[in-house]
Amino acid sequence: MANMSPMRNPMPSQDPLKRCENFDEVALGYTKEQAVEEADRCLNCKTKPCVKGCPVGIDIPEFIMLVKQENFSGAYDVISEASSLPAICGRVCPQERQCEKYCVRANKGESVGIGRLERFVADYRLEENRKSVVQEDKKLVKTDKKVAIVGSGPAGLACAGALAKKGHSVTVFEALHTPGGVLVYGIPEFRLPKQIVAEEIDTLRNLGVEIETNMVIGKILSVDELFERGFNAVFIGTGAGLPRFMNIKGENLKNVYSANEFLTRINLMKAYKEESNTPIYRGNKVAVVGGGNVAMDAARSAKRLGAKEVYIIYRRSGEEIPARREEVEHAEEEGIIFKFLTNPIEILPDENNTAGAVRCIKMELGEPDSSGRRSPAEVPGSEFEIEADCVIIAIGTSPNPLIKNTTEGLETDRKGCIITKDENGLTSRKNVYAGGDAVTGAATVILAMGAGKSAAEEIDKGLRSN
Repeated sequence: MANMSPMRNPMPSQDPLKRCENFDEVALGYTKEQAVEEADRCLNCKTKPCVKGCPVGIDIPEFIMLVKQENFSGAYDVISEASSLPAICGRVCPQERQCEKYCVRANKGESVGIGRLERFVADYRLEENRKSVVQEDKKLVKTDKKVAIVGSGPAGLACAGALAKKGHSVTVFEALHTPGGVLVYGIPEFRLPKQIVAEEIDTLRNLGVEIETNMVIGKILSVDELFERGFNAVFIGTGAGLPRFMNIKGENLKNVYSANEFLTRINLMKAYKEESNTPIYRGNKVAVVGGGNVAMDAARSAKRLGAKEVYIIYRRSGEEIPARREEVEHAEEEGIIFKFLTNPIEILPDENNTAGAVRCIKMELGEPDSSGRRSPAEVPGSEFEIEADCVIIAIGTSPNPLIKNTTEGLETDRKGCIITKDENGLTSRKNVYAGGDAVTGAATVILAMGAGKSAAEEIDKGLRSN
């Protein structure tokens, strides 16, 4: 008989007081017994409503049934048919707004822990891989077509994996010295261990994907030069790494960071380690402006660097905060202080002309804006100050203009996002495709992967018709 418990199995995790002192992964993952028990809660709905909430279209009931039967390798095979990065998606996808949102079990209690089960299955396979040498899949029928992928973030890796499985020769060009894009520079170790990212990328290498690092396309080589080198198609998945600021007085003070710089120094350059060659200022009182996952990552990282007080300053209420529910809960457990309905209007200097405080004003929610969210408005005369010797701005990013400025005929919108003709990613340039944050602006890992996968289908179709 199926497990009819209304509540899902809780995720084992580090104690909040201990984890604030380290960068080890917070969530520890299900045991085999917990995974099987959770899988037993799935009703195996014939209409598969959860699948429609998955941007890459994983056959969720099928893989969960295989977990229930303890066929974990089979479950991984089902997932990997649709997803190139399951161990990553199982950790960072906002499942509560996607697949789990449509789970029928949520009608009476909590949805099945789909993301937790995906993580378990992927980690099981990675552990099996560590015990053996994985060879390139020789069953692939190779074509004579070559595709260049610009950027090794979620969109680029998903596109690369899908094209490699179709037999095409794929080369990924990454600007940084380590592949992974936002997965390595943006998401902290305690949420997504970099070993996991490296192993997922190795899985793609085993499919034959080549990766060239320290290759800034638009500077070292242009998109046109990629075609001159014999590539038949180019996919642009360069993400959105250009930080936005509020344009308020004091943003140029010392110890005021963009979240992009703050997290890159910590995650990619390992600034949290005492012996780091690229140290970062360790604030005593830190203010983080924003309410998304990036803001949560920055605040929780600052806490781990030794800050006594860390504030999240967000201009809307807690009900509207866009960060994943789990990230907000973890931040609250770790003692992060939330200042809702609050907006910074100035960063004040201390006696050394470095950040000393954030001058804020209280907000109230008015009528909904065009997106349906209630617009915040200032409450006159409600100004107050929050002491902060370090301020981190996490209000979003936009695409880097390098590709746009060096690729003739590539259409972009007023925000610098590449314009595509449809969801399949074809741009205004023949045989040039794009997807992920470079097209949408900053979004989620899984949406970028979905765009990369859709573009791969269209690229494959185009290559085979020529």
